[in-house]
Amino acid sequence: MSSIGPPELLIVLLIVVLIFGGSKLPKLARSLGEAKNEFESAKADSKTDPKKDMKQAAVLEAAKVDPEDKITISKSELEALLVEREQKAKRD
Repeated sequence: MSSIGPPELLIVLLIVVLIFGGSKLPKLARSLGEAKNEFESAKADSKTDPKKDMKQAAVLEAAKVDPEDKITISKSELEALLVEREQKAKRD
């Protein structure tokens, strides 16, 4: 089994540039870096505070809503939620 050397890496990089285009590469690299950082921070959090996962599970369990329950909100609350969702979508 051989390792990947510089010529192979150049070929892979060329293929990536051809597929995604040069203008999208920085955005792709940034998103991969953010995902890596988020994964590492989550891994570090679970190592430092093992009870945190249990707390989160308890909160999620308590937040479960029975599908048969009826939830009502006013029209103004609904409109506020929709505006908030649109603002969040614009930021992302």
